[in-house]
Amino acid sequence: MALFGSVYHPLTYLYNGASWILCQNTIAPSCVRTSEPEAYRSSPKSTATLARKEMVVTTHHLASKVGEQILAQGGNAIDAAVAIGYALAVVDPCCGNIGGGGFMLIRLANGKEIFLNFRERAPLAATPDMYLDAQGKPIKSLSTQGYLAVGVPGTVKGLDTALSKYGTMSRTQVMAPAIALAKVGFILYDADAKILQQAKSKVQSDPAASAIFLKQGSRVYQSGDRPIQTDLARTLETISQQGVDAFYQGQIAREIASYSQKQGGILQIEDFTNYKVTESPPLRCSYRGYEVVTTPPPGGGVTLCQMLNILEGYQIPKLERTSSQRWHLMLSAMFFAYRDRNTYLGDPDFVNIPVKRLLSADYTRSLRAQIPQQQALSPKSDTNTPEGNNTTHYSVIDRQGNAVSVTYTINSYFGAGVVAGNTGFLLNNEMDDFTAKVGVANSYGLKQGEKNAIAPFKQPLSSMSPTIVLKDGKPLLITGSPGGSTIPTTVLQVISNVIDYGMSVESAVNTPRIHYQGSPNWVLTEPFALPSQTVQQLWDRGYKVVPFVSWGAAESIGIDREMREIWGVNDVRKPAGAAAGN
Repeated sequence: MALFGSVYHPLTYLYNGASWILCQNTIAPSCVRTSEPEAYRSSPKSTATLARKEMVVTTHHLASKVGEQILAQGGNAIDAAVAIGYALAVVDPCCGNIGGGGFMLIRLANGKEIFLNFRERAPLAATPDMYLDAQGKPIKSLSTQGYLAVGVPGTVKGLDTALSKYGTMSRTQVMAPAIALAKVGFILYDADAKILQQAKSKVQSDPAASAIFLKQGSRVYQSGDRPIQTDLARTLETISQQGVDAFYQGQIAREIASYSQKQGGILQIEDFTNYKVTESPPLRCSYRGYEVVTTPPPGGGVTLCQMLNILEGYQIPKLERTSSQRWHLMLSAMFFAYRDRNTYLGDPDFVNIPVKRLLSADYTRSLRAQIPQQQALSPKSDTNTPEGNNTTHYSVIDRQGNAVSVTYTINSYFGAGVVAGNTGFLLNNEMDDFTAKVGVANSYGLKQGEKNAIAPFKQPLSSMSPTIVLKDGKPLLITGSPGGSTIPTTVLQVISNVIDYGMSVESAVNTPRIHYQGSPNWVLTEPFALPSQTVQQLWDRGYKVVPFVSWGAAESIGIDREMREIWGVNDVRKPAGAAAGN
């Protein structure tokens, strides 16, 4: 098992035991020189935790502890998931949030399955060309930084909907731990400090944000510091005592709308009062006798299921896991799924999405027939690069067998980089997930279609794919990941590692990953993902294989059929995370 780190020279990438040198703006095997630091030959300690009754896995150890305590107090998995959501807003501010939105996938012990969609929505004053200049070209950073980038947040209403309909505890009970963490603060570990140190460039232009996320408003936090978030504590207390109306109709909404209007944004109080959470059946598909329960549009589940459908037609388990033939088939499935994602998918309340056709057996066979025996499919080449860890995912199962998979986000690291007045929390920059201009890539290199164009109160297309895998009607795997466009391929590889190659959940999560979306025409690989021979063979087939070091953390839970053993796995890519269970 590889040890993941970040010891990379700006022009040198450690890959597969060699240093890959960026030469003349391209990366190729001809640039290889052999060198492998000793640290990369060692193995990390286990990131798996065994429990007998219940388990939570999150991207921060304190949030995991909160979830564990809620379960120990008699709460169910939904109670724990809501408490974790609020706790992460305090301890993981880059990605945890109450200023963003997300998806919650619930499978109750009685078999009922629920998909809660609390994704952000475009403000009512949004227009299709709001990020274009007079010549029709996208204006740099307008959809990613500042108030014009902000979508209407859905997290607070989403968490409250889950709690009121499927939880057992009160809002006051589940929010108390987050309020305490904000009031008293928490000691930063190295991993926490490194995340906050990345905030400086994003928040330093906003006085309210820099006052919270920079020490004394100007210096980066260090390991051992204890940041206290008084304004956030006050906001959380208000929500705890007054409910969601405090956020969507009261002072919080008015403060956000006021600051937005003053700072060039378009949010108004009506955006908040009109916001609604939707509840629907999840998307289901199958893979080699296993049931995969995941997100319908606007989530990434169609992309995930389309890849699984294509791969099921091949004897993947008989192929060596790191062979070029296995990866040729995997990359071809990724290519078709992302092509169709960018062409057909969007908000189902606004556009007609042919989900049944995209996942039909006939259409899947037609895609397999187009996969060349030896050569890569040939998309247009460009040089945009997807970004990585910026969302957050967590998984929960309780002793009754209720399972919850949650992915929520403020989009980029530290969202839009703005905090409205004394609210104490960062706002999202989710508007960048819309198609600002057809044919022009967004922050993740995705060239999306007209179906994802901006419209008032529309939800942007998402890659988030919280997923639960069942065998014989019982939960086997709860998973998901942050990582923007890499989310569906991350979930795909975790599932394939478990089902096709019989890996433990720990190995399935921590094995190095690969991502391909056709455009940009680069195959992104994590260090040590492939042997050198396989890399060369993929280049010979026409794949441009390049190293990439920013990947999401697939915080996952594996369960045996009788729930005698529950394994929680904290992804090694998020050292601040933890699994905790009873």
